[in-house]
Amino acid sequence: MQSEPVAADPHGSQEFDLARIYRDGRYLDGNQTWHAEDSPWKANQIMRVLQRNGITPASVCEVGCGAGGILHELSTRMPDIRYTGYETSPQAMALCLARHSQHVDYRCQSVFESGDSYDCLLCIDVFEHVEDYMGFLRKLRTKARFKIFHIPLDISMLSVLHSSMMRARSSVGHLHYFTRDTALATLADCGYRVIDGFFTAPFHGLPARTWKARCAWLPRRALFALSPGLAATVLGGCSYLALAE
Repeated sequence: MQSEPVAADPHGSQEFDLARIYRDGRYLDGNQTWHAEDSPWKANQIMRVLQRNGITPASVCEVGCGAGGILHELSTRMPDIRYTGYETSPQAMALCLARHSQHVDYRCQSVFESGDSYDCLLCIDVFEHVEDYMGFLRKLRTKARFKIFHIPLDISMLSVLHSSMMRARSSVGHLHYFTRDTALATLADCGYRVIDGFFTAPFHGLPARTWKARCAWLPRRALFALSPGLAATVLGGCSYLALAE
């Protein structure tokens, strides 16, 4: 997971680095696969938005590529593309190297340390982890013509009632929480022009991991079929994928 925030420690004079959980092993302790099992489904969403907008990039980078699974999946489907994954966590990079191939270059560094630019940049479930997420997004704009963001929509009526945002904070390190409208407003405020976008529903393609998610599976699927926006607002469990320039 790509992240570079540093903040003042409210309990003392030493600096407190919110990103250190991705480097000291604590994030891996709680997320042993680094969510690699979700990679085929996420690659499907990326392929969908590229195809429906007629975009065929020659080079793709992923910021905060985690275990490297998304780029690996894309490289098997579109092998004639140069792929580069950036990841600052040494634990995640060790997982990436197991997926190394002639088509994908994984780099244990920040994308901002590289002078390279790309046709398309992927930022998949990343900026909600970054303390200064708006500064992070503004800096990303120059790295590629097209950017694809996948943004968890943690705010829903159900999540507010059950305080599930705090579970997302402790289990997967989300520092910021979005609805579709606030996510799109954030991108606009940071200088992006959104070309296309759609709700994504993990409960349509990924197994439920908790008993609460299993209980919500059927009503979420039913409401999503009627209205994706209403499903995201009321029951949650959705994300939003945005293609921007």
